[in-house]
Amino acid sequence: MTNQTQTPEAADTSKPPALSRTWRVFVEYRVYGEFWGNATYEVTLSREYVGGDLSATVDGQPAEADRAVNILNSAATYEVLAETLSDPTTPAPLQLPAPTIGKARAHSLHKIMGALGISHARHYGLAAAAIGEPVPLGSLSDLTDKEAGRVWAHVCRLYPNAPEVAQRIKAKTAAAA
Repeated sequence: MTNQTQTPEAADTSKPPALSRTWRVFVEYRVYGEFWGNATYEVTLSREYVGGDLSATVDGQPAEADRAVNILNSAATYEVLAETLSDPTTPAPLQLPAPTIGKARAHSLHKIMGALGISHARHYGLAAAAIGEPVPLGSLSDLTDKEAGRVWAHVCRLYPNAPEVAQRIKAKTAAAA
C-alpha cells in the first residue's frame, strides 16, 4: 500500500489521464485524536472521455462522485487496483446541441398562453423564468423539448386551468382541419 501524500488523481503526471481508476482505500475514523474505528472501501471513478462527467462506485455499488472523492480524500492509505488510461490522440466526442421544439410547437405554446390572458410580450419572460434564464427569451421555438416541458409545467402551476384551455384549443384546431 502507498501512504497518501497527495490526491490519488494527481499521483502520476507522466501518464495520460485515466478514464477509470479503482482504489482499495483504508480510512481511519478519529475524533479529537481518539481512534473510533476503521473501514476499507473499494472506490472506482470513471468517465467516458477525458473531461467528461465522473461516475463512481463504492464497494461495487453506484455512488455520488462527491462521496467517492470524500472517501479518497480521507484515506489513511490507498492502493491502486486497476486503471484504464486514455488515448491522448482520441478527441472528445462532439456534443451536438439538443434539437429545438420548432415554430409549430412554439406557436401552440403562444396560443395557449394567449388564451390564458397572458400578453404576447410576457410569453418570453415567463418562459425565461421557467428555465432559469435572467432575461426574456428571443424566441420560444429555440427551446429544447426538456425546456418546453419545464415552461409548460410552470404555466400549469401559475394557471391551473391551462390543461383544459390546451384541450379546447386542440379540439378547435382538429375540428377546423
